[in-house]
Amino acid sequence: MTHFGLDFFAAIAASGTLAKVVPLPLGQILQEPITDPVAIFLTILAIMLVAPLLVERLRLPGIIGLILAGVLVGPYGLGILERDSTIVLLGTIGLLFLMFLGGLETSLDDLKRNADKPIIFGLATFVVPMVIGTGVMVALGYGFWAAVLVASCLASHTLVALPVLNKLGIMRHPSSTATLGATLITNVLALLVLAVVVKADQGDLTLGFWLFLIPALTIYTFAVLWGVPRLGRWFFKKFGHDEGAEFTFVLAALFVASYLASLIEIEPIVGAFLAGVAITQIIPRLSPLMNRVQFIGNTLFVPIFLISVGMLVDPLILLREPQSLVLVAIIVLAELLSKFLAAWGSARWFKWPFPSTMVMFGLSMAQAASTLAAITIAFDIGLVDEVVVNAIILMILVSCVLSPWVVARWGGQLQTQSVEAAPAPASDQQAPAVLLLGKRVLIPVANPSTEDNLLQLAIILTKRVGGTLLPLHVLPDRNQPIAEADKNRQERLLDTAETIAHAAAIPVETIGRIDDSIALGILRTIQERNADLLICGWKGFSTYQENFFGSVIDTIVRSATIPVLISRFPQPIENTEKVVLAITGRQASLGQIKKTLPITQSLAEELKAPLHVVQVAVSSARDRKLTALLQEKDISAQLVHGNTVKRVTEAVQPNTLLVLIASTHIVGQSALGREPEAIVRANWDTNILVLHFPAKPRQKS
Repeated sequence: MTHFGLDFFAAIAASGTLAKVVPLPLGQILQEPITDPVAIFLTILAIMLVAPLLVERLRLPGIIGLILAGVLVGPYGLGILERDSTIVLLGTIGLLFLMFLGGLETSLDDLKRNADKPIIFGLATFVVPMVIGTGVMVALGYGFWAAVLVASCLASHTLVALPVLNKLGIMRHPSSTATLGATLITNVLALLVLAVVVKADQGDLTLGFWLFLIPALTIYTFAVLWGVPRLGRWFFKKFGHDEGAEFTFVLAALFVASYLASLIEIEPIVGAFLAGVAITQIIPRLSPLMNRVQFIGNTLFVPIFLISVGMLVDPLILLREPQSLVLVAIIVLAELLSKFLAAWGSARWFKWPFPSTMVMFGLSMAQAASTLAAITIAFDIGLVDEVVVNAIILMILVSCVLSPWVVARWGGQLQTQSVEAAPAPASDQQAPAVLLLGKRVLIPVANPSTEDNLLQLAIILTKRVGGTLLPLHVLPDRNQPIAEADKNRQERLLDTAETIAHAAAIPVETIGRIDDSIALGILRTIQERNADLLICGWKGFSTYQENFFGSVIDTIVRSATIPVLISRFPQPIENTEKVVLAITGRQASLGQIKKTLPITQSLAEELKAPLHVVQVAVSSARDRKLTALLQEKDISAQLVHGNTVKRVTEAVQPNTLLVLIASTHIVGQSALGREPEAIVRANWDTNILVLHFPAKPRQKS
């Protein structure tokens, strides 16, 4: 088989294709392009800094400036930079990162629930350009296989405008999700067409080709989507304390999946996208690790890819070969018309508003990755001429410039409509306060072995509302000087917490204090720092002495004036596959349950895990009201009878996050009640959260 893998960028530079087509630069200001590696990288950084700022002053997306800057400094512009192996390497990494980031924002559960929409739009945005493109090229006198291959260039697309979606905050809008899923379909089909055309041109389109490709693609997709999450959970469990190792594992998954895709004659961008879909199942969306991955991709590698795309374009080809101007116009119009018709028809079928149509159109119009691969190979095997190559490259430039502008223009309206359409809280007067929990989250840090999971939980609850994290360490005053070793340990714990918070890009205020006791230090800090949520670690049981005289947790739970989230994490929180809210006993009131539901829903959303409610029936009016409430919120629920601990244990599976509500305190018992401790003993390796709400919540002035 003819290989068309990661090296398609290298093929352009090595084959000299573009050099043959357009040998003269616009106006070279240097005798030779810059060759010093430091100077090259400095030039790229200067472009990444200045170009977006300049075009944003014109109210255009910043990535347009990166593409135009690539045209200006490239070999067909001022000749400052040559598109050498360094640019090719960095640009290829940027392309893979771009597709990987798209996969990270694609929820597999969302795709399963709404699989029809990505499939319908994916097929539409592939078939319509294929039909129109093939007809146009045949009408212009090109052969059938050449016409089919050029049409496949129009049918695929690259998510160049993905950073615009991130900036607008509409990445998980239904139209965005549908287009992300459609990207996988169109790119796989377009690259399959490329493989078929190449084989047909060589006379090798045999049954053996299909017998290899289809099973290989099926096995590969299953291996990535099923194997990577399981391998990742095992790795994070073993080495989750090492942040560098976690980041390296994510990068390894990206490039291994991309390389394996090339081995089965599939473009590496498909592997990168699938790797993102697989990895996103085990990394919380607001976690420091996710922030690091997105930061390094969006601020370094993706901009270099956009610059490298601009460096492919020669603006003077239109003057040197006037006939190409007509072909460019025809190809651009065919591409834009076909992509718009596909988006418009799909949106009408889904009954979506016009802004959704334009966002889908804007996302699916940009051409770069698969298009470059296809047209380069087509030229190398003699299917198309130089005029078509230049026309396709200029089509890439036009589509890459228009795509982010269209998404920014109509995505803003989509964002406004989403906010206006968001359902307001019902008559429940407590809902607004619950939804705002996390503005100031207090988290005592004392045990390095459990600190990471507690901080991950606190970051998820804090970042979703734009809050501030308050790591606290209390040194008890025993009427004697505090040991220097204890002070140093306090400083290290708080420094670690601050570093993790900064990595997640959230505000943090570390608090180190000396107080009469740990419990009093925490309770006083709640008042002094105006905290609205307290997160504490928990060993999972109480001794007889603690039951009668009280532990630190008991003292805090009984005296706190804000909600307390007691947490036990024997497993890494990012390994969560399912969130179960167990409602047990008569003690949990309907009001407490209403306050708990938004928190558990937020955790399930951020951890990308389904939420399931287990309701242990107690034959009361509360059960009937609770059932109606869950049905109203469209939450999966199971009504069970019998022994509470046994029924809850039956609902727990490996990698489950179990959420409980603290029951009323009885003398001689833990403040959390007997049920949580009994459930912990029966599920010792399960992550468990116990929520406790004060009887009289603190009134804010």
